[in-house]
Amino acid sequence: MTPALADLLDRLYVVALPMRVRFRGITTREVALIDGPAGWGEFGPFLEYQPREAAAWLAAAVEAAYREPPALRRDRIPINATVPAVGAAEVPQVLARFPGARTAKVKVAEPGQRLADDVARVNAVRQLVPTVRVDANGGWSVTEAAEAAAALTADGPLEYLEQPCATVAELAELRRRIDVPIAADESIRKADDPLAVAAAGAADIAVLKVAPLGGVSAVLHIAAQLDIPVVISSALDSAVGISHGLTAAAALPELQHACGLGTGGLFVEDVTEIPASADGCLAVGPVTPDPARLHALAASLDRRQWWIDRIRACYPLL
Repeated sequence: MTPALADLLDRLYVVALPMRVRFRGITTREVALIDGPAGWGEFGPFLEYQPREAAAWLAAAVEAAYREPPALRRDRIPINATVPAVGAAEVPQVLARFPGARTAKVKVAEPGQRLADDVARVNAVRQLVPTVRVDANGGWSVTEAAEAAAALTADGPLEYLEQPCATVAELAELRRRIDVPIAADESIRKADDPLAVAAAGAADIAVLKVAPLGGVSAVLHIAAQLDIPVVISSALDSAVGISHGLTAAAALPELQHACGLGTGGLFVEDVTEIPASADGCLAVGPVTPDPARLHALAASLDRRQWWIDRIRACYPLL
């Protein structure tokens, strides 16, 4: 049962988390947190998302705050390091924030950069981490993606290319042209039918994110219907949102790949102490924000009101 809007708003905290590097074009990540009877929920759709898309993020927050989590199958989750589109010389300091990680996801196809920049960044990562995957966020055409796949594997293998092209049809065409495995992210979480990409034979791996897909239960439902491996990833979540991703990963029947849940290292400050991952894994469990941090990181009053108005716009769509 959906809680009353007034109850949601009474339990709301809005925080602004400073970031170490620019990521998705931002240097401060704002999220709204809900202190619910079953735990803490997080509502943090990116600022450009309209209510129809953002409503799934609110459903995920409500689920976490008001409903008990599923049964868990594991208590630690392997995570990948996340390397933004930085210069190759900056790679070591980025990776230092992910001690013990055996897998790294490298952002590529950044507007204003060249393929040579991507190759240099990936090769710098290869010198420090054995398994490398890249994420293009749909930034390439099929031809560009095929050229990039060849260039990026000239000096070593890739675990997979994540969302190299924007559409399912393009992913399917590319998959016929290259040998590098393809993972789908936006083609799942932004699709009316999240199963369509697998049905079209357009991906080898599914990247599932709890908040954009409507919550842990929705992710587990989708995963159960897919016949390809699943990677649980973050949507640039705070420690609260990361805990929900870890819960989903811990509840999966099988987990073949490291998960993209190590993005806490991208924040200067978080609502609780950023958990350490000395062995390349994160522990599964609920997260309770530190009251002092909630106060210190509180967004301005006008930004708080902006998030309240956003929740009001999304609430009728739950």
